[in-house]
Amino acid sequence: MNMLSLEQELKNNSYPGRGIVIGRSEDGKSAVTAYFIMGRSVNSRNRVFVEEGQGIRTQAFDPSKLSDPSLIIYAPVRVLGNKTIVTNGDQTDTIYEGMDKQLTFEQSLRCREFEPDAPNYTPRISGIMHVENGTYNYAMSILKSNNGNPEQCNRYTFTYTNAVAGEGHFIHTYMHDGNPLPSFEGEPKLVSIPNDIDAFTSLVWESLNEENKVSLFVRYIDIETGKYDTRIVNKNK
Repeated sequence: MNMLSLEQELKNNSYPGRGIVIGRSEDGKSAVTAYFIMGRSVNSRNRVFVEEGQGIRTQAFDPSKLSDPSLIIYAPVRVLGNKTIVTNGDQTDTIYEGMDKQLTFEQSLRCREFEPDAPNYTPRISGIMHVENGTYNYAMSILKSNNGNPEQCNRYTFTYTNAVAGEGHFIHTYMHDGNPLPSFEGEPKLVSIPNDIDAFTSLVWESLNEENKVSLFVRYIDIETGKYDTRIVNKNK
């Protein structure tokens, strides 16, 4: 698989929707993730990321403009011991609760499907990072309709053991803008991961479409100690 430029992937796509990047820094020292949200409607754009415990939650920026919280208010990031869960919906809680009961990442998601937002049927994208005793592996998942047919849910899980320094994978909900929005296709995209959290945060945020971007979360976790640094950027201030 050819390594793609994350910057160009974002700049050349006005609406990838919501996206997850997971990988390992170039120096091999950090487990890295980024999660961004975008929006086309007033309801979707009326959001910010706020810290909640070791994770984050979406919150209405202006509560008076919140028309439907069902698919936009959730916890995108939660931490369960040495596992960091990142998703684009309330399946974060499903994964957390399942893995807390000794289910695997994949097993935890078997009770979930794509979002019920016809005609888009937005895919549920999820990631799990496992950092323990100097080792690091991660997995990503997408649950999507069968080419827009809601009668079938297609489930794909991608597992990356012994995460490679300088490499990451990028998955997002939509191939591009459209009506209906076309779901992501194929494997997560191979992208490079730099050492510096601020440089990476800036690269992602500045590359997202100015009109549609809403919020960004970035975390670097020290693979040896488990300590982490976090950056949150919100368009609404």
